[in-house]
Amino acid sequence: MLSLSIPTLETERLVLRAPCEADAEQEFAFWASDASKFVGGPLRPDEAWRAIGGILGHWVMRGYGFWAVDDKSTGTYLGRVGLWNPLGWPEREIGWTLLPEAWGKGYATEAALAARAHAYDILGWDTAISLIAPDNAPSKAVAARLGAAFDYHNEHPKFGKTEIWRHLAPSELENGGMEAYA
Repeated sequence: MLSLSIPTLETERLVLRAPCEADAEQEFAFWASDASKFVGGPLRPDEAWRAIGGILGHWVMRGYGFWAVDDKSTGTYLGRVGLWNPLGWPEREIGWTLLPEAWGKGYATEAALAARAHAYDILGWDTAISLIAPDNAPSKAVAARLGAAFDYHNEHPKFGKTEIWRHLAPSELENGGMEAYA
């Protein structure tokens, strides 16, 4: 039997943990909705199940991936945030996909800061991007709160024209480019 070692990260309000099958029903509802339009949806439940499998497979193949994000005080599943670089991706990414009920509460920024700290401090990354749909203003706002800035346009084979937002490098964070890991 294959065993994954996915670290658990904690922030002031959140727990970032290994994704599990118990998250699937909420993921199915998200993927069936128009809220999933910026990340490849809507999808049928069978397609969403395979997408979840791809998230777990990314951990196996790359040694990092998306964490499931829970509210620390209630245990409520909020979505996923993490590190992403599947075949054909332009660069290693910090990404976030939260359920609509979790939007506008600062959870994406808080979780992405923890993911970025893991990427830089544990995995040794020296840069990261976020790939964002041009019309996704809320994700652009999260990227800006993280200190990222628009870098270039990318033509993605599935998503079409996307924007690449470049995150501050570890050295820029250390030199006061932004409050490191808030």
